[in-house]
Formats: sequence, C-alpha cells, structure tokens
Amino acid sequence: MTDPRQTQRLSADEAGIAAAAELLRAGKLVALPTETVYGLAADASDDRAVASIYAAKERPSFNPLISHLPDVDAARGQGLFDAPALALAKAFWPGPLTLVVPASSGCTICSLARAGLDSVALRVPSHPIARAVLQAAGRPIAAPSANRSGRVSPTQAEHVLADLAGRIDAVLDAGPTAVGVESSIVACLGGAPRLLRPGGVPRAALEAAIGQALVIVAEGGAAPLAPGLLASHYAPRAAVRLDAEAPRPGEGWLGFGPEPNDSLPALAFNLSPAGDLTEAAANLFAALRRLDDRGPKTIAVAPIPMHGLGEAINDRLRRAAAPR
Repeated sequence: MTDPRQTQRLSADEAGIAAAAELLRAGKLVALPTETVYGLAADASDDRAVASIYAAKERPSFNPLISHLPDVDAARGQGLFDAPALALAKAFWPGPLTLVVPASSGCTICSLARAGLDSVALRVPSHPIARAVLQAAGRPIAAPSANRSGRVSPTQAEHVLADLAGRIDAVLDAGPTAVGVESSIVACLGGAPRLLRPGGVPRAALEAAIGQALVIVAEGGAAPLAPGLLASHYAPRAAVRLDAEAPRPGEGWLGFGPEPNDSLPALAFNLSPAGDLTEAAANLFAALRRLDDRGPKTIAVAPIPMHGLGEAINDRLRRAAAPR
C-alpha cells in the first residue's frame, strides 16, 4: 500500500492543467480523463514514478504500460515506425489506437513502463484536456486505468476518488468521459501487423488504412507484450535462481535489503538496501540487464517479500527464472 497522501481535485481549466503537468514532472500521480476512461498518469521516463502506479493500483504483475504523447511527431521520437505503423498513426491519431513498435535509440520511456521489452506501446489520445496536459508536461505519460487492479474502470472523478483517494496526488476533473471500449492495440514489429487487442477502431478500418489483413493474435504465452496480450518477454541470458540466501561462487547477485558489503561478489546489485519495494520495482529491469550484460551463467536473487509491490516483483522474477 502507498503512503496516505492528500489527493487534490483539480479543475479542467488552465490552472488545473498547469498544476497537473507540474505534478507529473515532479514524479507524482495524477488521474486524467481520456476519451474512454480516466487514466492513472505518471512520467513514463521515471522508473520510480511508474513503480508508484503499480503500488497505487495494487497491480499484481508488471505488464507493459501504454505511454501517451500529444502528437505523432512526439510519438515518433519514442518508437520506430514502419510504413504500416505510420499509416495507422496518420489515419487514427489522435484517437483510441495504441501502436506497439520497436523502441527508438532515443526512447526516454523507462524500462519498467516497457516491462523490460525492446518495444514500446504508444498512443495519442483525442481528449482535449489529456492532450493539453501532455503538451504542458513535455514528456511521455504512462496511464493505465485509474482504479485498483481488478475493479471497474472509472468514467468520473468520483470513481477515481472512491478507489484511489489517499493513494494518488491529484485527479483532474473534466466530468464524465464518453464511455467506450479500450483502445485497439496493433503491433508493428516487422512482418505483418498484428492485432493484439480489439478496441475503439474497428478491424476493418485498420485493415483498410494499411491495405492488408491483420494477423489476429490469440492470448497465450509467458508474459504480456502489451496490455491484452500474453507473449514472450525479456528474460536474461543467465539462469535465475530465486530465494537465494547467498550467491554461490561465480554467480551474479541481485540483493534486497541490508547486507554486508564484504560478502558480495563482484557482480552484484541491490534492488533496495533499505528494503523499499517501490525502489526495488523501479530498479528491477535495469538491474537484471546490468548483471546479465556482465555474463554470469546464473543470477542468484535474494528473497523478496510477497506483500505490496513484492507480489509483482516476484511475478516477473518467476517468469525470468522459468525454463526456456
């Protein structure tokens, strides 16, 4: 659970938009209206801010999050758009379409928001207040639905406050949203574009824009590539040994909580010496990559508590340790 905080209710005017953007730039959580539901927004370039989304929602696993941008040009700075992706963006943005594309070399969306993947999920929403906040914030904004995990998605500020008051910093109240389905998600990662999730843009319209049929992807697999799809995920080349009391000779070490420095191997990283699960979540993917890049055959991982964000951390670590 997050620490109790005072949740501001901001008006959907120039002052409220400016206040929301300032909070987001400071790493805070703000519920924003979109054309479908209210989203729980945070700076997508800040691992710690993104970890706070998971903590507030009590989300059980680190699925990739959709990052929202104010326009096509801003989105193209974060991802690599092939011809089908560009055609879809030009046809349906702003609007309820999410594109999963390879992350660009200049991508600023953090590893936690991408769930450790080399792809990124991008959307340009059409709600004028959301777009104004995105423009003012000047950075990509991750925004899953502004409710606790498993509960009904919110279409009014009151719904957000019923679930998240005291857990987030503000809600920007623009009145009821136009209730609709979630965004369609299309992956353009080479080869034929794939429909990962049906949504607000009909499949026939998507196919007409690119002049070809979409590959329909059934759910199944080890971990999500994007919201609504289970597929292959980032796993280190090294084997992963969980709930280790100490590293064995030659192993890398992923620690948690206080530990004596003189007992650590050369290949070691502590997710949070203070035992802070939000800090540990923010560091998880970067730490796995850092250790894996050093080439150990095995990475030993200290026990992580199963409460709060520990459940999500352990979920991702179990996936990384699964046979492959």
